[in-house]
Amino acid sequence: MDPLDDVFAAMRVQSAVYARLETRAPWGLSLAGGQSARFGLVVRGSCLLQVEGRAGTISLTAGDCYVLAGGSPYVLCDDLKTPRVSCVQAVRDKVGGVVELGAVDTTGKAIGTQATIICGWFSFDEASAQPLTDLIPPVLHVRMDQARSNTLQASLQLLAMETAEPDMGSGIVVSRLADIIFVHAIRAHIANAGNDDMGWLTALADKKLGAALRAMHKDMAHNWTVESLAKAAGLSRSGFALRFKEKVGESPLEYLTRWRMFKAGCLLRQHDKSLGEIADLVGYESDVAFNKAFKRVKGVPPGEYRRNSLQ
Repeated sequence: MDPLDDVFAAMRVQSAVYARLETRAPWGLSLAGGQSARFGLVVRGSCLLQVEGRAGTISLTAGDCYVLAGGSPYVLCDDLKTPRVSCVQAVRDKVGGVVELGAVDTTGKAIGTQATIICGWFSFDEASAQPLTDLIPPVLHVRMDQARSNTLQASLQLLAMETAEPDMGSGIVVSRLADIIFVHAIRAHIANAGNDDMGWLTALADKKLGAALRAMHKDMAHNWTVESLAKAAGLSRSGFALRFKEKVGESPLEYLTRWRMFKAGCLLRQHDKSLGEIADLVGYESDVAFNKAFKRVKGVPPGEYRRNSLQ
C-alpha cells in the first residue's frame, strides 16, 4: 500500500464548487476560512497569494498551481495595497461560472493588466479528511516549470478548458480533475523537496524512511517494533528513530498508533464489524488494549465514537 494512496482512499468528497476569475488590475479577493480544501490555477497573467498564518507572500504566474489542504483564510490580489472584496460577495450566484473582478472603462473594456485564475473549493467529511489536513503542508505551491509530471500539466489544461466552456456535467468533471491535481501537486512537491525539508511528504520521498512508511501502511496489523521498522528502512534502531522523529515530527510508533486509530474510526463509522473484529484488523489482540489506545488518541471509547457517528 502506497501511503499516499491510503490517505486519499480514505477521503470522501461531500461537495465541490469552482469559479473562473477574470480579473483586471486593480483587484483583490478575500476568501474566508472553513473546512474545505482549496486549489487554484493561474491560467494567464499573475497575482499574489497571501495565506493567514503563513509568513510572506507567494507570487503566482501563469501555469502556477496552489493547494491549501486546511481551511486557512487567504487573499488573492494584484497588489497587497489593493482593497479586497469578499469571496461571498463576488462569487455569490456565479459558482461554476465566470466572476469578473477589477476595473473597466465606460465601454466595458479592461483598464488594467488582466489575469485568469481558476479557483476550486472541496468540502470533505471532516473525519475522513483528517490525515490530509494533519500530514500535508498547509500550503503547496507548484510552479509549472518545476512540475515533473506531464499528467499534472495535462490535468491543468483540461481544467482550464472545462471552466472556459462549461457543459453538461462540468461540475463532476472539475471535481474529478481536482482530485488528480491534488495528487500530482503533492508528487511535484515531493520531487522538489530538499534534504533539509521536514514533514510527512518529505519522509515519503526519503528512500529509507519511505520504505518503513510503506511497510506500516501495507500491513498495519503487523506487530511492528522500532527494531523491525528500522530493519525495513535499512538503518540502525537509534538512527532510524531519530531520523523519523526529525522528519515526521513524532516517533514511528506514535505515527503507527495514530494511523491505526484513524483507520479504526473509518471502520467504526461503517457499522458492519464488531469492536473485536476492528481491534484485530488494526493490530490489537486485546479489546482492552484497543479501547485504551483509541480513547487516548480520539478522546472517547470506540463504542461511544460509533454511537456518536450514528447521530
